[in-house]
Amino acid sequence: MAEDDVLSQMLHAWRDDIESVPFPQFSELLIPRQQIRQRCTARPSAVRVTNATQGTDA
Repeated sequence: MAEDDVLSQMLHAWRDDIESVPFPQFSELLIPRQQIRQRCTARPSAVRVTNATQGTDA
C-alpha cells in the first residue's frame, strides 16, 4: 500500500509540474508555402509499369 502512496505522490508532483508551464498561445498560424515540383518529361509510352501482385507485366 505504501508503494501506491509513493506512486500517487509522484503522479501529483508530475501533474503539478506539467500544469505549471503555460500552454503556448499563437496569434497567427504560419504555414510555409509548399515547393512546386518539376513536371515529369518522360512520355507515358516510355514508362514501363509492372504489376507485382499478378506475377506478370504488360
